[in-house]
Amino acid sequence: MIIMHIVTREWRRILTIPVFYWLLLVMPPVLFFLYAFIYEKEKVKDLPVAIWDESHSSVSRQLTFLLEQMESIHIIRQVKSQPELENLILKGEVMGAVHFPVKMEEHIMSGQPVNITLYTNASSLVPAKLLFRNASEVIITGGAGITLQKLVQTGMNRGKAMALVQPVRLTTLPLYNPGYNYFQYLVPGLITVALQMIIIMVGVLIFSYEAKTGSKQELYALSGGSAIRILTGKMLAHLVVAWINFILVTGIIFPVFGIGQSMHVFHFFILYTLLAMACISIGMMISVLISDTMLATDIALFYTAPAFVFSGYTFPRWAMPWYDQYYAQLMPYSSFLDGFVKLYQMQLPFRYAFHEMGVLLLFSALTFLIALFLLKAKIRKEYIEI
Repeated sequence: MIIMHIVTREWRRILTIPVFYWLLLVMPPVLFFLYAFIYEKEKVKDLPVAIWDESHSSVSRQLTFLLEQMESIHIIRQVKSQPELENLILKGEVMGAVHFPVKMEEHIMSGQPVNITLYTNASSLVPAKLLFRNASEVIITGGAGITLQKLVQTGMNRGKAMALVQPVRLTTLPLYNPGYNYFQYLVPGLITVALQMIIIMVGVLIFSYEAKTGSKQELYALSGGSAIRILTGKMLAHLVVAWINFILVTGIIFPVFGIGQSMHVFHFFILYTLLAMACISIGMMISVLISDTMLATDIALFYTAPAFVFSGYTFPRWAMPWYDQYYAQLMPYSSFLDGFVKLYQMQLPFRYAFHEMGVLLLFSALTFLIALFLLKAKIRKEYIEI
């Protein structure tokens, strides 16, 4: 079968042309393990924190003890002034600090308002938010406990005192990533966006390297001048390589690092295959359209590099300007990610990802047809019957 001959020929090129086997077979495992090891600790823990205690009271000591018990907080210094505190933050020796004001305990016991100040280094957004969440939890809970103790000491019934201290109770129930685990959250996203970039980058070289290696006429002759055979054969060859990387991810990376244990592998395989088809088609379309290897590569980099930023994985797409939202929809990774979040993080039934799969199919069909039209025109112009 002619298409299988083209598939076999493409596999030989992948295994023998350095740029192909480096991008498709060497870089993926290196990147995947690198991403996994970066976030292996899963959570940000033991952030260095300083205490500026001007109260020197039993209350400030008790709050300091409670702060140290929090997973993300590790108290390493006691400071005596705001300039000293700010200098430590500027040097990066601490990520934040807590200030207990003068006469804090006396003011609490007399019913006067008390301002406890939390300093955070907001240039590191994630650590700053973790410090705020855990420190505010301790201070609010501790303050409520002190007020409760004071009311009980006056002879008030404990239940009534509790109702006064905490008239409204808030119960938080984080869904889909309750432990705020960045390992489970970020690594799958980074791996899949890297795969999209790799597949498209190789795709834009598929035909430009035929010209560079002087093998176009051989390919045309093997296919009998059929553009559909060439595109189908190359698509199948690169799809098989994409499946090899899928096996690497789901058969080695995920099990070794304990990622995606609750994910249905077959559903992920279908979604990933549609992403791979869309990326290969986009790459081939660019490769047929632009023969210059460097220019085609630059266009692919410009197109794929911002995919993670625009995907909505770290910042919601609906909060972006309208033109950025439209640009995000021009990348297949955005639709893939929407389906991936539904199936992987939210663990919804497969049917909930049908819309995203339809968009990926549309990407594949449109770009494949454009590549087919362009390649037919190129073959008519360049093909010399042998």
